[in-house]
Amino acid sequence: MGIVISLLVTFWVGFLIVKKYKPQPVLFMAGLILMFAAAMLGLGEILPAKSSTGSVLFDAFEFIKQTMSSRAAGLGLNIMAVGGFARYMDHIGASKALVKLTIRPLLALRSPYLVMAGAWVVGMFLGLCINSASGLAMLLMVTVFPVLISLGVSRLSATAVIATTLCLDWSPSDTGTILSATTAGLDPVLYWTNYQIPIAIAVIPVVAVLHYFVQKWFDKRDGHVVQATELAATETAEDTPPMIYAILPALPLALILVFSSLWISWIKMDIIKAMFIGVAIGMIFEYIRHRDGKKVFADIQSFFDGLGMQMANVITLIVAGETFAKGLMTIGTIDSIIASAQSSGFGAAGMILVMVGIIAVASVVMGSGNAPFFAFAALTPTVAAKMSVAPVVMLLPMHFAASAARAISPITAVIVVSSSMGGVSPFDLVKRTAIPMLGALLVIIVANFWLFY
Repeated sequence: MGIVISLLVTFWVGFLIVKKYKPQPVLFMAGLILMFAAAMLGLGEILPAKSSTGSVLFDAFEFIKQTMSSRAAGLGLNIMAVGGFARYMDHIGASKALVKLTIRPLLALRSPYLVMAGAWVVGMFLGLCINSASGLAMLLMVTVFPVLISLGVSRLSATAVIATTLCLDWSPSDTGTILSATTAGLDPVLYWTNYQIPIAIAVIPVVAVLHYFVQKWFDKRDGHVVQATELAATETAEDTPPMIYAILPALPLALILVFSSLWISWIKMDIIKAMFIGVAIGMIFEYIRHRDGKKVFADIQSFFDGLGMQMANVITLIVAGETFAKGLMTIGTIDSIIASAQSSGFGAAGMILVMVGIIAVASVVMGSGNAPFFAFAALTPTVAAKMSVAPVVMLLPMHFAASAARAISPITAVIVVSSSMGGVSPFDLVKRTAIPMLGALLVIIVANFWLFY
């Protein structure tokens, strides 16, 4: 009975999200339905007796309150600081300066398609400092897209490369990375260096090569003629930030890595402090540039707006996902699935493949990598413990699969933004992104098993 109810509720959740319903209330409602159903049918209890409010009805909301409190104070503050910093860097033009600086060396390459593949690699490394896939894509569409078009690459090829530049959310300050590391009980920096980087090293060259051959083949098939044109200037000197600003987005990452167990361990540095220091240095740069204290103080509002946006969009999604996961655990669905997998000889490897498959398909259907990953991440430690495998071995491919698969969805934000700015159809665009991203998914799974299983 518990499994039947869970399946009905889960399909209902997927249906509503596909229909563009706001995911947070959908997941909250689904979790509450599952928890109340479990309590009424005697399939499980929402909270243990010692922490119960004395009412089943109130226990479900007590769980949400406790989860919101713990997430907002710990994981949430990390994510909010990152979001605020990213918003401020974009506001003062530092992110654009970083993109322009890093793209310059690529112009020395003779082949337009080599420049295109190189731009994708550069975009992946820019993702270490600019954690938003759609935000990075918008920056690249403004700065790199005109360069690629002027070299003779087709609009679809250039847009496809830019739309997939953050197919791995692999920065230590990324929201998914922080959640994944926290759930696995690891420090985000060590999670990044010990687990994410080895996978990225395997994925990046494969996808770069796939982009080179796939986009070149599609252009040839579509009859596109490679013809260089003159690049038109679109910015005035007043709009262009000083090139020294390019160092600002990378400052927090440098602080996190330098003052960690990797190097200087006797000075304590965390993500929140690094972001605050980055903002303070950015304000100093802005004052030197404009000599207007009132403007500098007013512009800091973009940082506060970024904090609030992360609370409103990301933290609430994490708590909603955990509420849904709590409902699935309370009604006994997870225990039933694990028991069935164990009795059928499915094993840990099979369970990892199933979880990765669910996340990948859900990311394509929902048009979001965060929504399905945040919903299922909370389940992973329980499943991993029953399967006698480290949680990180399940979380890592799930996290990367979510970010890679979203670039195959025509309704995801990064595809919609890129296709709109590039003047191409999102459905034509995902035909160009599908093969490189499927290649990335295959490499993620194989490398995860090879290195960590």
